[in-house]
Amino acid sequence: MSNLWFFNGLRKGVRTERFPKAPAEAPPQWPSRLSGSGDAVCPVGAIENGVWDMDKCIFCRRCLTTYEPTGEQDIFTIDSRVSLFHRSLYLYPLDSGSCGGCNIELLNIFTPYYDANRLRIFITNTPRHADAIVIMGVYTKGMEEPLRLAYEAMAEPKLVIALGACAISGGIVGKPAIDAEKYNVKIAGCPPSPYTILQALDSVRGD
Repeated sequence: MSNLWFFNGLRKGVRTERFPKAPAEAPPQWPSRLSGSGDAVCPVGAIENGVWDMDKCIFCRRCLTTYEPTGEQDIFTIDSRVSLFHRSLYLYPLDSGSCGGCNIELLNIFTPYYDANRLRIFITNTPRHADAIVIMGVYTKGMEEPLRLAYEAMAEPKLVIALGACAISGGIVGKPAIDAEKYNVKIAGCPPSPYTILQALDSVRGD
């Protein structure tokens, strides 16, 4: 299948996305940074006292037209960077209880269009080889122990990344997978776009 994409690219001129080294060619409006002011009806309390909280936002669009999307993809927070990961960054995804949306978008960054491998970002199926654990979904009792064991199996230094509103704030259906203070990186969105994920992962490695 990858060969088919490769030959189609040669024949039709389909190119891999250059983002984040160049501006995104077709960034989505939803999810992206919202701009606006004033109160609005929000089912998760992402807008309170006229302030928009990207970590809580599920981008349901109920705040339209008070708040409008800007298309800006930088809706993430980085609390600590590890320059050691500049040469490569291996991710271990762990679903603690999600709808599957974040899983799809995370895998999308490894498709030929986004090609996260060109940024030296890879995925691994064991936490022992991982630099960062990517947590998706809300807290569930059954996944509490697997999450703890996976974290302890990782070597230092390591990062904990929250992917999506459910992992960060619990979204609309539950509570966060772990305490928000334990995250090194929080990537907002429901689900986050591949552009946001790529930019966050590329930024967390520092210079």
